[in-house]
Amino acid sequence: MELNEFFTNAQRKLQSDNDSANLAAAVVSAIVSEELQPEQIDFISGRDFFFLSTVNSKGEPTVSYKGGPVGVVHVVSPTELVFPNYDGNGMFFSMGNISETNKVGLLFIDVEQNPLRVRVQGKAVLSNDSDLLKRFPGATMIVKIDITSVFYNCARYIHKHKRTETSKYVPNINGDQPFPSWKKIDALQEVLHPDDIGRADDEGGTISMEEYNEHVAKGTS
Repeated sequence: MELNEFFTNAQRKLQSDNDSANLAAAVVSAIVSEELQPEQIDFISGRDFFFLSTVNSKGEPTVSYKGGPVGVVHVVSPTELVFPNYDGNGMFFSMGNISETNKVGLLFIDVEQNPLRVRVQGKAVLSNDSDLLKRFPGATMIVKIDITSVFYNCARYIHKHKRTETSKYVPNINGDQPFPSWKKIDALQEVLHPDDIGRADDEGGTISMEEYNEHVAKGTS
């Protein structure tokens, strides 16, 4: 990985101002690659969540938590990843950013056993590839990523956590998942996706925004 491709001018200036230019160059040489190594492939394939960063055409960034089954990000090759987009709130915030700028950053992290972080940066496109959609039941679309850089991060600031349960909203092998409480909010009924309109009546009826906030506070949304 060439330094002039990896660092921006602003990053290099801060390195110079803080006497870390030589260190930064050594770190890039030691840990940054343009493709996944075998142990990184195994690590990514064993994750059931990751963090996705995207940026829109105005340069405004956002970060999203993305969860799913183990292997939610599939390694197609050492230079290509794919992951599903599942049912959401209809904003398509991250997906819209990808369609605009094609730039993504992914953070894979283990907070339970061996604290480890793997960061991937790449160019992404949206896809409705039928074979890939079959691989991820319940997906609305697929994101394909061509990797531009991948590297480990120091794990010393990672706090250890203990898992209690897997989200019940992860689609099953048929792509089915529970009806979320936010889709039962009375004020949203007329603007839901056509497939969801009327379903609240079969799921115990509509709720108020105040009732939804109670669900959020209890972690049952």
